[in-house]
Amino acid sequence: MVKLGLVTYNLASNWDLNTIFKRSELHQIEAVEFRTTHAHEIEIGLNSQERSQLRDKLANSMIKQISLGSTCEYHSTNPDEVSSNINETKDYIKLAQDIGGIGVKVRPNGFKEDEGISKDATLEQIGISLRECGKAAEGTDVSVWLEVHGIEIDYPPYIAKIMNIANHPKVGICWNSNPADIVQGSVKKYFDLLRPWLMSVHINNIWNPEYPYREFFSLLKKSDYDGYCLAEIEDGSKEPDTFLRYYKALFQELSG
Repeated sequence: MVKLGLVTYNLASNWDLNTIFKRSELHQIEAVEFRTTHAHEIEIGLNSQERSQLRDKLANSMIKQISLGSTCEYHSTNPDEVSSNINETKDYIKLAQDIGGIGVKVRPNGFKEDEGISKDATLEQIGISLRECGKAAEGTDVSVWLEVHGIEIDYPPYIAKIMNIANHPKVGICWNSNPADIVQGSVKKYFDLLRPWLMSVHINNIWNPEYPYREFFSLLKKSDYDGYCLAEIEDGSKEPDTFLRYYKALFQELSG
């Protein structure tokens, strides 16, 4: 069974934690990726007491899968900036562990060919950075999820190359439902390519006829994916309950 969850970017960006709990219960949403900088204020600056209290609140909610959506990225030509992002990722891993989470979403965000850096060099730098983050997650319940994200770098073969360089069991990918996934109307080719590292899934406008969501959900089921499809959506924010009701109904129809 393919299950529906929610990314708080953008639809829930202005919801506080109590609102997220209320709407999760109302719509039977069992997984949430909490995006940084949003109104629910789940951030790495929380102290130990706040983390403990948050862990209890989450444990007593109906949310079964918790992940954190960071903006950490490792493609910069500035070594200090790359190091800072790696250290921030490690902080998110600690936060996720402290509050009962299982994943930290990070991202590639482009190439630096305009600064004289080859694509291969950038892919290698990202992969090596991810390996260090994966090592930081060893001994925890948390994994690092590389979102298939960024202009041109979201091409699945590039993501596969990054993952082969990272080569760490605590590092996987977050499928992002991008146009670059599609080959002749199908996502099967690149789904098969990235499936060995699949740890999370983002979906968006599932009514979009150009993206073969019915096929994608079928591939997930056939591959025994047991995580959630996290809806990263912004439409319907003026009437979020009505929107979520219809979104879930369409999701169930497409994935049934």
